[in-house]
Amino acid sequence: MSAPSNPSRRGASPKIVLFLTIFVAMLGLSVLFPIIAPLSRQLGLTETQAGWFSTAYSLMQFVFAPIWGSRSERVGRKPVLQTGLVGFAVSFGLFGLFAVLGLNGVLSGTLLFVLLVASRLLGGVLSSATLPTAQAMMADLTGRENRAAAMGLIGAAFGLGVVFGPAIGAALSRLGLVVPVFFSAGLGLLTAVLATLTLRETRQPGQDDPASRRPAWALLRGPLLLILAVSALYTLASVGMEQTIGFYVQDTLHLSPARTATTVGTMLAIFGFLAAAVQGGAIRPLSKKLSASVLIPAGLLVMGAGMLLLPSGVTFWSITGALALVGVGSAILGPSLSAALSLGVDENAQGQVAGLNSSALALGRMTGPLIGTGLYQKVSHGAPYLFSGTVLIVLLVLSLVLRPNLERTVTAPGT
Repeated sequence: MSAPSNPSRRGASPKIVLFLTIFVAMLGLSVLFPIIAPLSRQLGLTETQAGWFSTAYSLMQFVFAPIWGSRSERVGRKPVLQTGLVGFAVSFGLFGLFAVLGLNGVLSGTLLFVLLVASRLLGGVLSSATLPTAQAMMADLTGRENRAAAMGLIGAAFGLGVVFGPAIGAALSRLGLVVPVFFSAGLGLLTAVLATLTLRETRQPGQDDPASRRPAWALLRGPLLLILAVSALYTLASVGMEQTIGFYVQDTLHLSPARTATTVGTMLAIFGFLAAAVQGGAIRPLSKKLSASVLIPAGLLVMGAGMLLLPSGVTFWSITGALALVGVGSAILGPSLSAALSLGVDENAQGQVAGLNSSALALGRMTGPLIGTGLYQKVSHGAPYLFSGTVLIVLLVLSLVLRPNLERTVTAPGT
């Protein structure tokens, strides 16, 4: 059983502190979105090499997220979350240092690329502790009947980070393309301090029953495996878009690197605002009226439509409109998938299933950039979005065919 919340204990609400922790962590990550493409080009790297930054990061998350999720069951959530936040800060600091050396001509070529990728590998190993632990903590604090709304709260924190992050990154890029990287490192340290001082432990060490422990891979069966597959593939489609949209905007609108960062930052701020509005406001009433087995296909439909419209975007607003559909669809999908997974297991497996979900998301983030940037560089500028849209439509068809299995998962008392 998870540690109950003590209403008589003075201090900030654990859910609010957790919300703020995830918001600041996501803000630190998303400030980089507008500058990765122009920074990579200034460093003399190709689109595919830029894709490896996300792939390396996500590869380590794929491997280590389930490990951190299981560890949080044994030693408690808070120390694992702290490890993830500090690791995030250190890795971004190293990435910024190597980028500065590259811009100044001290590092170049293969050595520069290897060191940048190495900093991302380190970040993936350590920061992969953050998301599964945060999801498990939210599950600890929430009854099963409100689980979808709670996951929507985490989604809203991510969405708000995406709203403000790109705008801040675009503004900071006027001071230099590496400035947002160091800003992210500082935010990571700030978030670690915030969590240390204000966040209460939700699961005491040794609280689980050793006799009931089972390896995380034992959950990989039936409907849970289907939901994890949807998580991985929709993330693959999404990240393929995210990794190429900077190149697409620069090449389609014929912008300078600095102007590209500002424009993409504005587009992604609108994208994030709509996603946060859905996750923070619409998901709660929707989840009370509709089950995840209905919301998952709906999210896939809206997100897929946005992807397929992107290649026809040749102006600021046509591109932004397509991105808005992608944002709304992903905002419906993310919390619905997390809630379905959380409801499909008992309370002693929340950390494990959250770790598996983070691993599935990381698998999508690992392969999506390589596929997206490869299609952009080798096939056409619109190819990544047509590919992503096709993947989402195929998932939509599968989710409709297999909907009875999804329905049983989200209504079961746990496996």
